[in-house]
Amino acid sequence: MTKRVNGIQRRDSVPVKVGNVIIGGGAPVVVQSMTNTDTADVASTTEQVAQLAKAGSEIVRITVDREEAAAAVPHIREALDKQGIDVPLVGDFHYIGHQLLTKYPDCAEALAKYRINPGNVGFREKRDLQFSTMIEVALKYDRPVRIGVNWGSLDQELLTHLMDENAKAESRARQPRLPAKR
Repeated sequence: MTKRVNGIQRRDSVPVKVGNVIIGGGAPVVVQSMTNTDTADVASTTEQVAQLAKAGSEIVRITVDREEAAAAVPHIREALDKQGIDVPLVGDFHYIGHQLLTKYPDCAEALAKYRINPGNVGFREKRDLQFSTMIEVALKYDRPVRIGVNWGSLDQELLTHLMDENAKAESRARQPRLPAKR
C-alpha cells in the first residue's frame, strides 16, 4: 500500500526510532552517510562523523569489523557527545558481529542501530546461531536492526550456485548448433 506524504507517493512503512531520529512511517526522508575512516582510529572517525553531521547527515554508519573497532565505538560516541553532536551511529557489522556485540557491550549500547548483511553472518548451522545472537543483543539494548539487501548480503553458497548456473547457461548458448538431419 502507498500513500502521499508532502505530495510524494511513498509506500507504507513502520516508523523506527534510530537514536533521536525517526525513519519511515511518513517521517521526512533522512540523510544517512558512512565514514571511510578506520573506526579503530577514534580521533579521525570522530572528526569525520562530526563533519558529516555538520554537513547535514542525520544518521552516520561506521564499520565495526574487528575488536579494535568495537572497542573504539564508545569512545567515538563519548567524544561526539562532548562536542554536542548527537547524530545516531549505526554499526555496520561483518562476519563476527555476534562476537563483537557480546564481547563489547559498551559498543552495543553506544550504537543506535545495527546493520547486518545476511551473507556476512556465517555459514550453514553457524549462521542461525550467529544471526540470532545479534538479534538477542539488539533486543537487550532495544536497538533496531537493518538487514542489508545488496550484493554483499547474498548467502555465499547461493551466490556460488547461481554463478555456476549462469556460467553453464552461457556455455550452452555459445555452443554451435548442428543442423537437423533430414
